[in-house]
Order: sequence, then C-alpha cells, then structure tokens
Amino acid sequence: MVTDWSFSVERVGGTPVTKFVYAFSEGNKDLRELLGGKGANLAEMNNIGLPVPPGFTITTEACRAYLDSGSQPAGLAEEIATHLDALESAMGRKLGEPGDPLLVSVRSGAAFSMPGMMETVLNVGLNDASVDGLSRQAGGNDRFAWDSYRRLIQMFGKTVCEVPGDEFEHALDAAKQAKGTDNDLDLDADDLRGLVDGYKKIFAKHTGREFPQDPKEQLDLAIRAVFESWNADRAVLYRRQERIPADLGTAVNVVAMVFGNLGSDSGTGVAFTRDPASGAQGVYGDYLANAQGEDVVAGIRNTVPLQELERLDKASYDDLMRIMATLEEHYKDLCDIEFTIERGKLWMLQTRVGKRTAAAAFIIAGQLVDEGVIDLDEALHRVNGAQLAQLMFPRFDLSAEPDQLAKGIGASPGAAVGKAVFDAQTAKELAADGDDVILVRRETNPDDLPGMIAAQGILTSRGGKTSHAAVVARGMGKTCVCGADSLDVDVRGRRFTVDGQTVEQGDVISVDGTTGKIYLGEVPVQPSEVVRYFEGTLDPDQTDDALVKAVHRIMSHADAKRRLAVRANSDTGTDSARARRFGAQGIGLCRTEHMFLGDRRELVERLILAQTAQEREAALADLLPLQRADFVDIFREMDGLPVTIRLIDPPLHEFLPSLEELAVHVAVAHERGEDAGRDEKLLAAVRRMHEENPMLGLRGVRLGLVIPGLFAMQVRAIVEAAVQRARDGGTPRPEIMVPLVGAVQELETVRAEAERIIADVVADGGVEVLIGTMIEVPRAALTSGQIAEAAQFFSFGTNDLTQMAWGFSRDDVEGAFFWRYLELGIFGISPFESIDRDGVGRLIRIAVDEGRAARPDLKLGVCGEHGGDPDSVHFFHEVGLDYVSCSPFRVPIARLEAGRAAVETQGSDSR
Repeated sequence: MVTDWSFSVERVGGTPVTKFVYAFSEGNKDLRELLGGKGANLAEMNNIGLPVPPGFTITTEACRAYLDSGSQPAGLAEEIATHLDALESAMGRKLGEPGDPLLVSVRSGAAFSMPGMMETVLNVGLNDASVDGLSRQAGGNDRFAWDSYRRLIQMFGKTVCEVPGDEFEHALDAAKQAKGTDNDLDLDADDLRGLVDGYKKIFAKHTGREFPQDPKEQLDLAIRAVFESWNADRAVLYRRQERIPADLGTAVNVVAMVFGNLGSDSGTGVAFTRDPASGAQGVYGDYLANAQGEDVVAGIRNTVPLQELERLDKASYDDLMRIMATLEEHYKDLCDIEFTIERGKLWMLQTRVGKRTAAAAFIIAGQLVDEGVIDLDEALHRVNGAQLAQLMFPRFDLSAEPDQLAKGIGASPGAAVGKAVFDAQTAKELAADGDDVILVRRETNPDDLPGMIAAQGILTSRGGKTSHAAVVARGMGKTCVCGADSLDVDVRGRRFTVDGQTVEQGDVISVDGTTGKIYLGEVPVQPSEVVRYFEGTLDPDQTDDALVKAVHRIMSHADAKRRLAVRANSDTGTDSARARRFGAQGIGLCRTEHMFLGDRRELVERLILAQTAQEREAALADLLPLQRADFVDIFREMDGLPVTIRLIDPPLHEFLPSLEELAVHVAVAHERGEDAGRDEKLLAAVRRMHEENPMLGLRGVRLGLVIPGLFAMQVRAIVEAAVQRARDGGTPRPEIMVPLVGAVQELETVRAEAERIIADVVADGGVEVLIGTMIEVPRAALTSGQIAEAAQFFSFGTNDLTQMAWGFSRDDVEGAFFWRYLELGIFGISPFESIDRDGVGRLIRIAVDEGRAARPDLKLGVCGEHGGDPDSVHFFHEVGLDYVSCSPFRVPIARLEAGRAAVETQGSDSR
C-alpha cells in the first residue's frame, strides 16, 4: 500500500521534521490513514462544534517507527510533553496531581475499524496519592474514586504488563460473593479499597514490581502497549480475516477522562443513527447508568435500550438526538456513536461510519438515495459482493415449529446450525475436523476471535447489539444472538441451562440472528428471498420485502453502469438455465471433460487405450452423438448468447484405472490361477501412459494432438449442434477454446483442422464459430502477441495460471502449508481465492497488452474461479478484459462488483 505522508512533515530551519502528534483542532476525518479512524473522527467532531473532551492523537507513522526500531522515535517524547501541557492548561488540572488530578484515557485507533482487537487503558494518571483528590473532585464520592483506581490497575495490568485477566476477574467475583451480590454496583468504597489492595498483589506477583505510581510512566507504558498491540495475535488474525494491510500501524489517542461511573446521573452508551441489523430508521443503542465504556462493549452487565435515557435524563437524551442527526447529515451515512454522560453533561467519545449487516447495507443505501443524501453511484459504492453473498444464504424453515429454547437479541442475521461449544480453542479444533459449531459464551472478548472465525454462529447470554460479540460478528458476516439472559452459561462445565433444560457441549442447536431465537436441534433451512428474486420467482414490483426491492434497485444500477460482461461456468443445460436466470450473459467455460464422467468414462477409457485406428474410430463414433446432444441443450438454454466450449482437458489419471488397484487385481488373479488377460493388457497400457505429475503431463492441446480424431470429434459435435439449433430457429454463438496452449504452433495445428470441419459442416455459412485459446501456461502469456495472430479470443484460466506461476499443486498445497503461509503473513489471502496482482496479474497484463497489440479486436475474458471473487473482478476491469465468468451462484456477485468497479473508475477519473 503506497500512501503520501507529506502532510505529516513540517520544516524547521529548512530541515524536514516529522510531526508525530496532532491536536484535535489540527485533524479532520480525511486523515484516517495518519490519525486512525478514531483520531480523525474525534478531530472532525471537535471541528464541527460537538462536545469532545480535549486530547491529542499520536500518528500511525509514530507507531510504524516504533515497531521498526523497538523504541520511540526521536522527538516523539517532546511532542507528547508539549501536547500534554496544552491539555493540562485546557482542563486546569495536571496529570496525577494529588489534590486535583487530571486523568486520561489511552486508546488505539487504526485506519480501519478493528473492534476490541487492540488496547485501551482508562484512568491513566491515578495513584495512591491522587485517589483521594479524585474523590474530592467528585464531591466526596469515595466509591467512584476507588472504582476508577481498581479499573486502572486491572486494565493496565492486563494490557501493559500481560497479567492474566482471569485473576482480576476472580478477585472481583470473590469480592461480590463476600458481599452476597452478583452486581458490582453493590460494592461500596471499603469493598473497592480492599479490591485495589488485592489487585496490587496480583500485579506484583506477575510482574515482580509494584504498580507504577508515576503518572508519566503510566502514560508512556500505556502508549507503548497500544503500539505493540498492533501486532498482537488477535489483531493479526483479525486483519487477515478482514484483509486489512499489515503495514498501517495504529494511532494512539490521549483524551481527558470523563466519567460515566459517578452515580445515577452519569452513564455511558453506544448509539446508532439507524438500526445496524435491519436498516430501519429510529432510535437504536444501549445505555448503562453509572458505568464506564468498557462495561457496555464487554457486555458484563446487561444494558437498557437507548430509549430509556429519555426517561432517565431527558436533557442529555435530547442533546444526543440532535447530535446524532448532525452526524448522520455530516457523514451522509449510518453513524456508530460512543458517548458518556458525566453528571448530566453529554460528551462524545467516538463516532464512525457504523458496521452494519448485509441487509442493512442495501436498505440504508436505498433510503439515503430516497432522502437525497447520496446518488445511486454512491449507493452502489456502499455495498459489496461479500454482503450480497450473505443475503443469498438460506434461512430457517419454521413450518415444523421447532422447539424454542430461548430468545435473545438478533445482533447479526443469518441461520446457523452447529454443535454448542464453550471456548474458542474447541471451536477451532472441531471446525478444523469439519464440524459446524456454535460458540456459546457469557460474553465474548477479543481473545475469542479464533473461535468466532471458526464458528457458524455466536451466542452470548450477556450484551446487546453494541457488545463485542455483535460488532465483530456483523463485521465478519457471522450469525449472532446476544443478550439471551435466560441462559445460565457454565463455561467451565461446558454446558448451559435454560428453564430446567441442559444443553451440553456437542449438542446441536440452531440460532437465528434475525429474530434472536434459539432452537434445540437442527432446524432445516430454505432459500432466501434474494435468491428467489434472482431466480425470477419473486417479482420485486409485487413484493413488500424492503430488502428485495433494495437489492433490485442497486443491481439494476450496477448492470447499467458496468463495462464487464458476466458469463457463467456451466457444463449442462440445467446449469446454463440457472445461470441465465441469475443474469449470465453467456457461458464463459463449458468443461467438456465433465461430460465424460459417470457412465461415459468407459468410452473415454476405450479411446485413450485404443491400440488400433479402428478401435479409436469406433470409440469416437460412439462419443459423437452424446457430445452433440450435450451442446444442443446448452445452445438452447443460452440462445443468442456466446457459449465458450473448452475442448477436453483431463489429466489422464482422472480417466484411466488406478495403476495400483489394477496391479493388485492382476497379482491376485495370478495367485489364484485365474485368467487376467484383459487386465494384463490394460495394466500394460496404463503403465505405458502413467505420469508422475499428470497436471503437467499429457492433457489439453497435447492430448488432442497425440490422439488423432479426438478434437475433430468434439469440433464436429459442437458445429453440428449449432447448425441443428439454427435450423430449429435459434441463434447459437459457439466459441471453441483450445486448452493449455504454450506455443502458437499448437494452436495453429488445431485451428487448421477445426476450420476444415467447420467449412464441411456449415456449408451455407449460417453459423459463425470463433476459435480461441485458454491462457493458463505462463509461456502463453509471455508469447501472447504470437498466439493472438492465431486466436480470435483469449480466456484466462487463472486456476492453472496460478498453479504454474507459483509452482503450486493446488490439490496438495492448500491443506499442506497454506495455513502456515497465512499465519506468517506471506499470504494475506490464498492466491487461489483472490488474484495475485503482482505475479499472476502481471502475466495477465502482459498478455492483454501484447495480445491486443497484435489483434486489436481480440476478445478477452477470464474463466477461473477468480472470475467471481469481488477483489479480482475489480482487477479484471482495470486491465481491460471484456468479461468475467464464474459459477452460476456467483454471477450476481460478479455483476454487482463489475458495476462497482466501473463507478469507482469513473470517480477516480473525474478526480
């Protein structure tokens, strides 16, 4: 990722000096890559006059410099000191001053939202000397002061010094148990003072030192911890999952503390300007009185709906509603807001464009168009193919009225079924063995991320739509139900109980992330309404389904905008019909070898093993009518649209008997004294044709050149089927594709024979047949100028091109070591999943440029699985292909992404 950092450099006496720290007044929302999302948006809110506590942001550039060297870059300490002085002046207090202390929060903030993945430390600056001063600030509220101190030790210990968080939790549970309560608000000042002493002992036991009393040391260590959390295991894992570049670093925000735990007139909450689950307009969010922000996000106490704030503190509620409207108008999108009320005063702690479910993304985009806030181009930009894929997943069929166990809050929609598991490691292990699992927790925390990724769905007994589980699940597109408080989750016992019924680890449950309902056992699923729309069985003009209407509107705009055509990979008439319903504009890859499996395998075996011309011609004669009938079906379903048919390309081992099994049969027959004459002949032939590496052996064009008549039979079947379809009143558009060409001479030889057959069959010239090749061998890409002279089209076979460019055997390496490459960051994503732009992509660029230079009217497409990958579609648009081809189910995704690519290109051109 290349970024222009010139705006972070100042000059002193003509010498460039890097600026590492920005006051909120110096930033804005467009500096996300430098200030992180949190810092940029705090600056933006400050600039538009919203109540933001004073503070400053340490840049991502400082983080990268620190991580590169292991120490703070030169000048950073001085800049922090200067901005801390300004903060102290603004607040009229000094950091850690015993009588009237200033406390600050130290929070991470990357350019991309990574909820809970990196560190935060609150109440920095508090110590033994200043805790009484904090109490006096709060009007003699000793409980508040000691609660704030125990929070600092707990967060600082876990975050900065890697003290096991469970030990602090156990100490807190013990204090509550001694008090006879399960609510931390029932602990008084004396209880909390004792808890602080216990926390200090835990800290000393694990660190070998006393809890630091110097406020400046606390601040320095907290900043370093936030920097280092960029490379924490959970942050690295999240970045890989979300495809966030690893070299960005995080900013650090140092902000004056405002306190939501001062009493009943204080609190903290999270709000959304629209429902992030459904897109509906209204008041959505959670509020927790007498609490700090981490209490809401962690879900350790169940919140109340945001509407309750109107009853509890109407003035603050009215201020919040006004600010929410201001922010949505300013950002022109759904906003996610964190706020604190300190004794009736509302403070804004963060805003960002909110994560939302896939359904909400489409609905909100349409709403904003209707409101005149954005246009359809921007609406198209705000949704993506991954979200559309989620909407095409099935949902529960409740017609059998399954047993409902409980109901929580539908935090991230979908229908998920799996075995209940109660810890992240078990979820990961069972999923690796092929089991579907549901991760069940009281509440999740960032350490649960591996299990959340592995699980089909997430279920918690605490928290709401703004809890860690909900936010992360929505970001990943995982089904999630939160706040099912009737569940008594026993993590250690690996079970939960509800209404006297116990669900043990391994029992199957079903969770509905839309309704929040939880069912015992496996609930069947049914197609989504969006799939029904794409299949043509649900008319968007005749339904009240807001989602279907929103998808139809945006898809129509994507189709109007896109330059890339979208075809389908299909080998049968049935698949072709489905692809056409899904919007395919032809067939980009018909794999004829798939037509020879099953009952026809013996015919191909006869052909390959034929030892005389007569045996070979007999086998071909039997295959011809079968092939012709296949192509007639496909031409009928794709009438008027191009159909690219790849001549047979099987690795021979897929059609020949197993050498090992055949050798055993022969040996057993000899042992028993039986006649093995036929098997012996077959074994000799298989040994003669056996290959150590079939994927690089006698296949594709090589097979067609070695076995006389094979390609000729296929070409004849294709052309005869096209002629038959034309005589029946259709408009067939066949395109014959020669596979695995590496030298133009191979293509010239096959083309000459094909043209003789076409001339013979199409005597009246009523059918036009194109002849081209598949670019899947690196040499073909590098000699594309030569090959284009003999080809009317290229189709990039990116599966094989990736294998050969990397030297990977796809069938072997993905399970063997790709997991390690992803873990080490060698791959951000498998090159078989998303196109390798630097390597394979460069081969494609060369082939496009040199092919079109030799033949300006050369038609260019792609038919590997990358044709349906959202990121890859943008690359294919960028390099100038004419179409992409993918599996039928991915056709709508490719259509959407092709439209988005066109709009984004148009936007960058206009800039």
